[in-house]
Amino acid sequence: MPLTNDSKSLSEERYSKYAHGYVSSQSHAKGYDLDRLVEISQPQPDWEELDIATGGGHTALKLAPFVKSVVASDLTEKMLRAAEGHIRAQGVENIKFRQSDAEDLPFENGSFDLVTCRIAPHHFPDVQKFVGEAVRVLKAGGIFIVQDHVLPENKEASRYVDGYEKFRDPSHNRAFTRTEWTGMLELAGLMVFYTEEIAKRHNLVQWAERQDHGPEMIAELMEMINNFPEKARDWLQPQDWDTDAASFVNHHILIAGKK
Repeated sequence: MPLTNDSKSLSEERYSKYAHGYVSSQSHAKGYDLDRLVEISQPQPDWEELDIATGGGHTALKLAPFVKSVVASDLTEKMLRAAEGHIRAQGVENIKFRQSDAEDLPFENGSFDLVTCRIAPHHFPDVQKFVGEAVRVLKAGGIFIVQDHVLPENKEASRYVDGYEKFRDPSHNRAFTRTEWTGMLELAGLMVFYTEEIAKRHNLVQWAERQDHGPEMIAELMEMINNFPEKARDWLQPQDWDTDAASFVNHHILIAGKK
């Protein structure tokens, strides 16, 4: 069941508090997935790009050298200011910053050649509305690329995996399966031309501490996976469990559509 706008307030509150942690997060700042965004989109020097829910600004920063200009948008003003400080310190000048709601974008129809959104839609109350807004602001022939958590197609495993994310971060609304993501993009009028799943391994302690959780919560997160059904555990692939080196995998989808 979709959450109300209270979930947006919760996201804004939490990510205002943890903004600098996400700017410095290496799992957000670097990786194969960022390189793939460039390879998939094939950005051109005359393109205008919009990065929705930019977070630490890492996607905007990655694409900036390849396009004419980037608008980095985010619901959370403190997150946006943290991203701007990080980017300006590197001498990048072709990125503008705009506070905006992913489900109600303040841009004209057909404004952008490329729209991206990375590791954020699981926070949005109405993801289909967000996809519709992204498509609205795309030019004809433009490309929309999303990266986000993806769930297993098995319903029981999906419920446990999604609940695990929400337990650690209450502003997590829900993630989706590959099938659901494909359906949402097609419903909005896009031709899906690329999908890929990426496994990202996280150190459990660092993952929890990024949301300001301490030893008690970390112990609970470990205990939860100990009690998960086999299909959910297989999806999360826990290693070195019940130690400080404990890690698990969360899966992301990269999905691209053309207008």
